[in-house]
Amino acid sequence: MRKEGVVPYTLYGFPRAGSCIVELALAEIGADYEFKGVDLKTDAQRDPGYAAVNPQRKLPTIIFPDGDVMTESTAIILALDRRHPEAGLLPAVASPDYLQSLRWLTFVAAEIYPIVEINDYPERFTADPESDPAAMRENARRIWRDRWRLVEENVSGDPYFLPSRCTLADLYIAVVSRWAQQDEWRPTHIPKVERIAEAVSTREACAPVWKRNFG
Repeated sequence: MRKEGVVPYTLYGFPRAGSCIVELALAEIGADYEFKGVDLKTDAQRDPGYAAVNPQRKLPTIIFPDGDVMTESTAIILALDRRHPEAGLLPAVASPDYLQSLRWLTFVAAEIYPIVEINDYPERFTADPESDPAAMRENARRIWRDRWRLVEENVSGDPYFLPSRCTLADLYIAVVSRWAQQDEWRPTHIPKVERIAEAVSTREACAPVWKRNFG
């Protein structure tokens, strides 16, 4: 429930987009937030009104209760962890689990997340008008699959990435793994990642958010 006199977080997003990662983190915290939809199907992120909020014209964007505006899903959820340490979104800083959570969260964010834009819009990534967008998309998916195999090989827990607990890395892995139209490939090749996504999707706090985004 919204506390009187407290402005909630405002999150700009779209179903299945990177905003889902932030929604899951907010749900785990139990934080109040207002969700403002930005329809990617109609390129609403390019509208001047949204560009005034986020000049990069990408999702997600969050406005903190004090009015600060922040973009980049990784930065947002790390900031949320700092603002809400009681939620335990990450392990204790001095622990090895903290280092591994940051390591693999950053790996997925830096090495896998950006590939979805090439998968979705391959024509944007070539200067040659004669090039085949389908070939570029398939090459992006090959790289995508190779990098997910690396994540799979380093999962040490069950059902989460680490044996000890669910962390922000699990939320990030769960959402990003749903992209790039790899539904038939994932179960056979990255079953541990699939278990992480299933575990996140059924957490008490996360389940309603997951259902809104992925059905």
